[in-house]
Amino acid sequence: MEIEAFGYLGIGSNKLEDWSSFAPAWLGVQEVDRGSGMRAFRMDDRKQRLFVDRVIGPATQVFGWEVADPPALDRLAARLEKAAVAVKREPAALADQRCVTGLISFTDPAGNRLEAFYGPMIADAPFKPGRDIAGFRTGAQGMGHALVAVQDIEAARAFYCDVLGFRMSDYMRNPVTAYFLHVNRRHHSIAIVGAPGNGMHHLMMEYFSLDDVGQGYDMVRAEPERIAAKLGRHPNDLMLSYYMRTPGDILVECGWGGREVDDATWEPEEMASVGSMWGHQGLFEALGGPEMPAQKRRHAPVQVIDGNYEKMTGVCPWWDSMRRN
Repeated sequence: MEIEAFGYLGIGSNKLEDWSSFAPAWLGVQEVDRGSGMRAFRMDDRKQRLFVDRVIGPATQVFGWEVADPPALDRLAARLEKAAVAVKREPAALADQRCVTGLISFTDPAGNRLEAFYGPMIADAPFKPGRDIAGFRTGAQGMGHALVAVQDIEAARAFYCDVLGFRMSDYMRNPVTAYFLHVNRRHHSIAIVGAPGNGMHHLMMEYFSLDDVGQGYDMVRAEPERIAAKLGRHPNDLMLSYYMRTPGDILVECGWGGREVDDATWEPEEMASVGSMWGHQGLFEALGGPEMPAQKRRHAPVQVIDGNYEKMTGVCPWWDSMRRN
């Protein structure tokens, strides 16, 4: 299918100055000048990945999905129109504002504004993080993932999988219905969860270095009212993360070490619990539910990429014997 990555997120808000103070200092993104009506932020070599715009309207978001080129955008538009989804070919002025070459817009069954684009613009200057971090894991995997609550979960699943071509990573039927969907090797670029109302819950941003997450967690622990969920590790994408409140209606999950999906070998699994392997206290309270459900403890290898680890030379006879058995 045509969609290759979660390219950008737009947030509707009047709190532009609050976002200017928050995003560089707490997330480590770089603010760039986009005029008085919006704020935009870089995460890598692209001109922008995240923007806050008062024109969009409070408590609404714009989800930007990347395709390879103009023919891919045309194919996607044709498939949407065949499925009776209204598609608007946006003018060059909006494409310039999004820092892309061309785009279309449409809505999902929950009413979320989606944009598909090609030709992201690359900045002339290197990325300069707003705080001392090693950088974000973006590239072909996109800017991270979003979790979105929807009232009609099966209509949303059919739209994202059957029309847009997202693939299933994991799913859950009880105590809630949820689908974790991927478009590249990132475990999921979007998660959709059945809920009484529609709305975005959080944006996940993945850091290159574990220390970036640890140092950020030290910062929020000094101001505990910012913590929505404590440090923990998820059982499906194996992300080590914490959740932080923002000036808006969404949370940001600051993560490290997410696993990858290989479509040639991956088999979706039904998750038996929404609980984390450990930690993340406060996450379900932030969702309006009870405390974190009990989760059987388990272990999983740490997910690393070239450059952010060094292999130790020590050996453990007991552990070696366990592995053999």
